Amino acid sequence: MESNKPGGVTVVKPSRFKRICVFCGSSPGKNPIYRLAAVQLGNQLVERNIDLVYGGGSIGLMGLISQAVYDGGRHVIGVIPKSLMTKEITGETIGEVKPVSDMHQRKAEMARQADAFIALPGGYGTLEELLEVITWAQLGIHEKPVGLLNVDGYYDSLLSFIDKAVDEGFITPIARRIIVSTPTAHELISKLEEYVPDHKGMAAKLSWEMEQQLGFTAKSEIAR
Repeated sequence: MESNKPGGVTVVKPSRFKRICVFCGSSPGKNPIYRLAAVQLGNQLVERNIDLVYGGGSIGLMGLISQAVYDGGRHVIGVIPKSLMTKEITGETIGEVKPVSDMHQRKAEMARQADAFIALPGGYGTLEELLEVITWAQLGIHEKPVGLLNVDGYYDSLLSFIDKAVDEGFITPIARRIIVSTPTAHELISKLEEYVPDHKGMAAKLSWEMEQQLGFTAKSEIAR
């Protein structure tokens, strides 16, 4: 959030978020604009004094955003399954690394640590993480904002599919509004700061602890 002082000086107000979870690819992508977007998002977190939690890799977009946040003096937490450490971490680790046993524990820990979620461009893994936290919001398991950084229209096809699902009655209009999508990091975080959930009551409210006890059965039910 920003305000203008006399003389045109822009002052960044304290963020409502202590830490944001970012989902993104372990590949940098072919278009340099994706790499630029990762660095810009990292810089936005630094400017707003927000820490980062992410998938723990040091390669691709993961490496770029974590390095930008770390170089800016903010805390970085990387959550990564032990089986992927040799594949996704090269050279020195960045910030705090939390090894976990598997992918389910990775997602649960990233979600527990974060006050909001943002997805940069990525592949299957990024999509799966994004859709899971959207599903959790739909279930009422959390009310944390979910942002989609739609860099250069990368996610246009996904958003079109979701709109089609709304038209066909598979996703409610209220659930569609869970996703906050913009093309730039500055605009996205500003919108997430202002986000107020309007999907309360869509499903029974569950705590993160109950989600763990259920063994992700609530997620499985909604996917049927």
